[in-house]
Parts: sequence; C-alpha cells; structure tokens
Amino acid sequence: MKIQPSDSLDLLIFAAHPDDAEIGMGGTIVKHARAGLAVGIVDLTYAEMSSNGSVETRQREAAKAGEILGLAVRVNLGLPDRGLASLPDQIAAMVGAIRKYRPRVVFAPYFIDRHPDHIACSRMAEEAVFNAKLRKYAPELPAWTVEQLYFYFINDAHTPQLLIDIGDVQETKMEALRAYRSQFAPEGSEADWVETPLTGAYLDHIVARDRLLGQPRKLRYAEGFIAKGPIELERF
Repeated sequence: MKIQPSDSLDLLIFAAHPDDAEIGMGGTIVKHARAGLAVGIVDLTYAEMSSNGSVETRQREAAKAGEILGLAVRVNLGLPDRGLASLPDQIAAMVGAIRKYRPRVVFAPYFIDRHPDHIACSRMAEEAVFNAKLRKYAPELPAWTVEQLYFYFINDAHTPQLLIDIGDVQETKMEALRAYRSQFAPEGSEADWVETPLTGAYLDHIVARDRLLGQPRKLRYAEGFIAKGPIELERF
C-alpha cells in the first residue's frame, strides 16, 4: 500500500494492540486532544491472538474508544500479533506512518514489560523514528525528524522521568477502557471466554497505578513517561 502525506499530528502513539495506548496514556491523550492538539494512534496488530473477543469486536471497541479519547486519527497496520519483529517490511510500515502523519512527538510502550509484543513494539518504534529521518531510506516519502520519543507504561509501574496530571480526565480514560468490554468484562458462557490477566479486576489495577504515580507530586492521578537521553521540553 502506497502511503501519501497527510495532515500532521502533534502526538502519534504506537501500540502493539488496540487498548495498549489507552491503558498507558489514555488520560494524556484526552488532555492534549481537549487542548486542541491533533493526536493519533497507530495500532500495529489486530490482536488476533487474544484469548477473548474477535478481531471485528476489537475493532469496533477501538473505534468507540477513539471517539471517547478525541483522536484525530486511528489506523491499524495489520502486522502479525505475536509476530512483531524488527523486520524490514514491519519497520517500513511504521516509518510510512511517521512520514504520513509527521508528528512532533512519538510515544511507544516502555521497553520493560511482561508482554513480548510490547517490548517488540518499543524497539521497532525506536528504529522507525530513526529511519524516518534518513532521506535515502524509502525516498518515495519525504524524510521526517521526530522531536522526541517517549515511552509509556502498560502492565507495570516504573519510576518515571515525567508525569502528566490526569486527575481531571481520569474518568474519561476509564470510559475509553471500558469500551473494550471483550477484554476487561467479557459476557457469555464460559465456552465463549476465558480468564486472563485482563479479566481479573485489571481496570482497578490501572486506577491504583495512576494514583500511585501521582502520589510523589500530590496528584490524584498521573501517567508517567520515560525518554532515552536528554529531554528538552516546552510541552508535549
């Protein structure tokens, strides 16, 4: 598929699966969207290997969550779930997204996580951000230099370098996450779904983590971010 340049985004978030970005930085997305910034999510896979829900259901849920968050764009690259790797075609797809949407800032999952796909997405995003600025790499689209790459937390809480106060938008973040009913609160008989780490009060854990992240700065709720190297920050 040939990608043409599009209107630029302020923030672009890479996620291995639909719901990853919402878990890690849904509040940050809402705050920036409400401030008039253009925010987009690029999901790498359709999460076709998930134990609960179908691809079609997950896509409907992702679309609903995107509306709640106020996204300017949400796309899915259709890369293989549990098959993410720094392969030339997969990196090229991510570079294409960066060059298409020309974001100032890119986000990706933190590179320490229990899910191998999150770790792979983190590494791939780092490579894609690097390749996107090389003018001789895939020159059919103009090179684009991202100002900063940040990493957000999904399954665990780590010591952040930066905190975003999300106290006033925490409930909107949780509303977006509740859109993923197939993952967090599946319905039907036991034959239709199985218990996973996500079905065991996972949303409560997210609330508790966001509260914990905010405590050092006396914030009700916060989301944390880490960058590699020095940070020059006026705003995201």
